[in-house]
Amino acid sequence: MQMKLEKSWFTQLQHEIEKPYIQQLKAFLQEEFNQGKTIYPPQELIFNAFLQTPFSEVKVVIIGQDPYHGRGQAHGLSFSVLPDVKIPPSLKNIYKEMESDLGIVPPTNGCLDYLAKQGVLLLNATLTVREGEPKSHYGKGWEQFTDAVVDVLVQRKDPLVFILWGASAKEKGQRAKGLHHAVFESAHPSPYSATQFLGCKHFSKTNTFLESVGKTPIRWS
Repeated sequence: MQMKLEKSWFTQLQHEIEKPYIQQLKAFLQEEFNQGKTIYPPQELIFNAFLQTPFSEVKVVIIGQDPYHGRGQAHGLSFSVLPDVKIPPSLKNIYKEMESDLGIVPPTNGCLDYLAKQGVLLLNATLTVREGEPKSHYGKGWEQFTDAVVDVLVQRKDPLVFILWGASAKEKGQRAKGLHHAVFESAHPSPYSATQFLGCKHFSKTNTFLESVGKTPIRWS
C-alpha cells in the first residue's frame, strides 16, 4: 500500500509516515490483500479526505469512527457515501439536523464531496475496514496516524472548528480543547443516540464561529 497524500499534507506528515508503526500498518494491510480480504474503501480512496481537502484549506474537521463496511459505501470521507448508494441512517440524521438547524432541504444522495471541497475535513479515526466487520482494523496503527493529523491541525495559528460526534470523536478531539479553536460535541448521529444528537445546532454554530474569525461560512446545502 502506497501512502499517497496530497502535497501539503505530505509536508505536514512526512515525519510521521517514516515511523516504524506505519511500516507495520502497511504490512498488515498487504497481508489482508494477499489473503483475498475485501477492504473498504478501495486502495485509491483510502486517503481521499486528504486529497479533497488540502491542509491549507481546512476550516472544519468532522471526525468519524471507521469507514462503512458495506459493499460500495465507503469512499474515504467520514459519513459520506457515493451518489448512487442508499443514504445510511447516521447520515439521514445529519441531514435532519441540517434541516432543523438551517432550514436546508435534505440532499437526495449521501455524497459529501461538496463539503470537502469547501474545507471540511471528513476524517475517520481508522481509514480502512474489512467488509462486513466493523472495527476490524482498529488497533493496527491508523489511530496513531489520525492522532498525528489532528495534532498538526491543532498547532495551526488560525482558528478551526472541530465537530465531535460520539465517544470516539470526542476522545480524538480532546487535544483541540482549551486553545483558540472551536470545539462542538454531541452524541453520535446513529439511530441509537440520535435523540441526544438532534438539536445540537452544530452547523449554524460552525458558521457563526467562522464568520467571527473572518472566514467564509460553509454552504451546508
